[in-house]
Amino acid sequence: MSDGARTGRFAFTGGGTAGHVVPALPVARALRASGHTVLWIGSRSGLEARLVQGQVDGYHGIAAGKLRRYWSWQNLRDAFAVLAGILQALWLVPRLRLDAVFSKGGFVSFPVVFAAWVWRVPVVAHESDRSPGLANRLAYPFIQALCTNFPEVPTRFDGPVEHTGTPLRQQLLDGDAERGRAFLFPDVAADAPPLPLLLITGGSLGADRLNAAVADAIEPLCSRYRVAHVCGPGKVPAGNVPGGDLLANYRALEFVTDAWGDVLAAADLVVSRAGANALFELLELRKPTLFVPLSLAASRGDQIENAAYARDQGLAEVLSEAELTTDTLIAGIDTLAARAPQLRAALGQLERPDATQRIVTMLVNCAAL
Repeated sequence: MSDGARTGRFAFTGGGTAGHVVPALPVARALRASGHTVLWIGSRSGLEARLVQGQVDGYHGIAAGKLRRYWSWQNLRDAFAVLAGILQALWLVPRLRLDAVFSKGGFVSFPVVFAAWVWRVPVVAHESDRSPGLANRLAYPFIQALCTNFPEVPTRFDGPVEHTGTPLRQQLLDGDAERGRAFLFPDVAADAPPLPLLLITGGSLGADRLNAAVADAIEPLCSRYRVAHVCGPGKVPAGNVPGGDLLANYRALEFVTDAWGDVLAAADLVVSRAGANALFELLELRKPTLFVPLSLAASRGDQIENAAYARDQGLAEVLSEAELTTDTLIAGIDTLAARAPQLRAALGQLERPDATQRIVTMLVNCAAL
């Protein structure tokens, strides 16, 4: 911070999934390191409060209704929750004496963005996906600037748009491959035959279709790779695990927290869903990845667009969920392994913008500090 600059008060908002919270935390830490106060306004569900614990200077929960794109009787109930959230945010925002708001999206963010606009508090929003989500599209009339993960994002927002990329957690940048291998396979002998480490992850909640395909592929995969399978809470397989010598090559986990940076550092190949934040983390960490995006039946198609971008840039392989079977998964992983040197070379050419500092600069400028 330059001499004479005053410290500010910032509120972050976003939630519903970890993807609307975790990427904002490096920005929050950078602001706090410069002496600013950072608060978080999220839902009362508890997810955001747990994720930001110890990372911000205070947490405030408001009512939040899900913003759906389809008819459901729950829309009627959630309409009242959204209205309650707006009223609570209108009461809360002026009492927090904010200089600016950072919105990471998700259904809890809209009431906060709207209340900030009413009270003339500038808002910077961040869009993770290649096509803007509903919460951010609704927020366009009420924000001052928009940050994007992707270089080109189709948007009707008329204000400043800056390609910042996604802020990377220091935990990922500090990942250590040796620690990761020791964490995943502590019982593998030092003189055991070397095998590539294959990481399969369906995200923080797991991916049932992906897990089902992996279940019947474990033995052939474990004959070629050491497989670390992050299944999701309550989804570690009780059966279908390899037997004999192959058992040492398979590790199933519900989720990984503190060691995640080390696990990623250790991975030679990755199979993953294509949520924008996970996608950019894997690309920026130079990990050859087979993306298996959520289908249109389970999403608005954002993961399909994200994965297509990586594939079209020559940075990753893609297997659609409609084509996902045990055989296609094995074939896709083998193709990934064969193309890994080419993918690493392409990934090595990627620019790595300092997303955290770019967003901090935008927030400080909007706050006129």
